[in-house]
Amino acid sequence: MNETTQVAERNQNAVTKGQEDRSTPSLLPAVDIVEDSNGVTLWADLPGVTRDKLEVNVHDGNLHIEAEAVVPTPQGLRVQHAEIRQPHFARAFSLSADLDASKIEANLQDGVLKLTIPRRDEARPRRIAVNVA
Repeated sequence: MNETTQVAERNQNAVTKGQEDRSTPSLLPAVDIVEDSNGVTLWADLPGVTRDKLEVNVHDGNLHIEAEAVVPTPQGLRVQHAEIRQPHFARAFSLSADLDASKIEANLQDGVLKLTIPRRDEARPRRIAVNVA
């Protein structure tokens, strides 16, 4: 972890795998967002996260990213110190009505999630031809 890594409390409302409700710490992944005339590209740093431990969804105009990192312990070794055994990442964003949530593309490579969110066709800038009368 570095000085830009933030920790947030997450209330786990659903009972999963027989566990009671509890608050668990969640890391806010570092995110870069770039916007251009075609839409928005978002990169989120999710070290140690595999595709099966990643959930990305959109509901009511909000984009949610949740993930759990897998930190394997090599066979024959034991952990002497671990600040976070299984890091949980969570982040949410409000999407502009100009963006087309039905066409989001997601790619996870080397611990970096890349989301491409295109702008709706009617929201893209267009040039209007001016006629001379």
